[in-house]
Amino acid sequence: MTINQLPLTILILLTLTTISCAAEPPKNPQAINTSGEDWPVFLGPSGIGLSSETGLIKEWPAAGPPPLWQAEVGTGYSAPSVRENRVVCHHRIGDEEIVQCFDVTNGKTLWKHANPSNFSDPYGYNNGPRCSPLLTETLCYTFGAEGRLLCLNLEDGKLIWERKTHEDFNVPTAFFGVGATPILEDGKLIVLVGGQPNSGVVAFDAQTGKTLWESCGKNTWEGVATGWRRQENYEWTGEEMIVSYSSPIAATIHGKRQILCLLRHGLVSLDPATGAENFHYWFRAQVHESVNAARPVIIGNRILLTAAYQTGAAYLEVTEDSKSVKEIWRDTENLLCHWSTPIPVGKYIYGFSGRHENGSTLRCLELETGKVVWETTGWEGPLDHLSPASSSSVKNSKTNTIDPWPYYGRGSKIWIDGQFIIIGERGTVALIEATPDHFHELNRFKPNQLNYPAWTAPVLSRGRLFLRSETALMCYDLRNPEQ
Repeated sequence: MTINQLPLTILILLTLTTISCAAEPPKNPQAINTSGEDWPVFLGPSGIGLSSETGLIKEWPAAGPPPLWQAEVGTGYSAPSVRENRVVCHHRIGDEEIVQCFDVTNGKTLWKHANPSNFSDPYGYNNGPRCSPLLTETLCYTFGAEGRLLCLNLEDGKLIWERKTHEDFNVPTAFFGVGATPILEDGKLIVLVGGQPNSGVVAFDAQTGKTLWESCGKNTWEGVATGWRRQENYEWTGEEMIVSYSSPIAATIHGKRQILCLLRHGLVSLDPATGAENFHYWFRAQVHESVNAARPVIIGNRILLTAAYQTGAAYLEVTEDSKSVKEIWRDTENLLCHWSTPIPVGKYIYGFSGRHENGSTLRCLELETGKVVWETTGWEGPLDHLSPASSSSVKNSKTNTIDPWPYYGRGSKIWIDGQFIIIGERGTVALIEATPDHFHELNRFKPNQLNYPAWTAPVLSRGRLFLRSETALMCYDLRNPEQ
């Protein structure tokens, strides 16, 4: 199908500054006695939204799964992160960005760390954090919309170290602020700083914040073949926005540990020890006002890339020496994920394709060929009995009820035990079964506090589903009482 070309949109991640106001935490937050896994990083332990949990409820009541608690938060697009009995959300209220830690069992605040923020989104989107917190057993890392990198004590929220990356490195002003969540690799915090001329990616000592290495930029892209008619080989100007909205990911490919970073100009593989480049691959839209935001998907020794802005998708195979990649296929129309990372299941991959809400679809692709097997807007029925009741719901004249918005738009999703949980961008939450043969929605509901733009990815930890809006952090119970 043809993807409509309209204005620019994006989401992603977080921000902070220097005033610490930590509330005194309870001495003994409630213990966790539910089996399952933590979700301490962006898109969970898998890095792409795949959960290993099983035994959860397979169908929801008409009103949705049982709510456990709800807490007030401010604006931002950052997903919460969960470790044991703590869930951390990064948000903004007024002129402060706030890192807030809640008891996962009841939603009570354990501590807060607040900092003044002057960030203003130049395109009119909200001014809150975009990056998810990164949690270890003892530490909480956040990366703010203004480029402030913080390390906090997970126990009480006290500041351990900070780096002002926009001051420490030459970072041109980006389209939407900072939006790529850092990762940890062998004691290093890997951050897509976006600095000129060669500080696109920076490794910091995770314990001290000291700079360990800098990589990517002019040395990577100067003279690279672009495939563009107007500029066959890229000429570096020194004014490029190197910043990316696609979070890096670490993987072992052909027995070699690598950091894969989808930067503004394309994919780069780095040695995590030194920052030395293994290979690069040009993957950028010709449109100036464009970004790469979906994360690279690693499937064995292969990598799938996708982006909107008529960029499309590429399926690459890393050579045995890890010094280059070969294209298995490249297509500008089959999968154009804006910010939501596609999820591979078996020999197929599922992702939301489209630059704008209007015309976006959930698609199933065959990985080996890139062929679109099916696509859906999320609504297969008639529309004549539905009329808008608000920006995020419709009135059903047949049932005289207010129902969730019919279409998913550019949705977000996670995969759990053979099913997908989908968040449509107008707040529709759906449980679906999706295979190469069919798409089937089992249930849908709409939380009152989840309205447009619902661009934050859902989170699942130990049977609890966490949803985040611009006003609330919500927790739902997916645990099966019979298990």
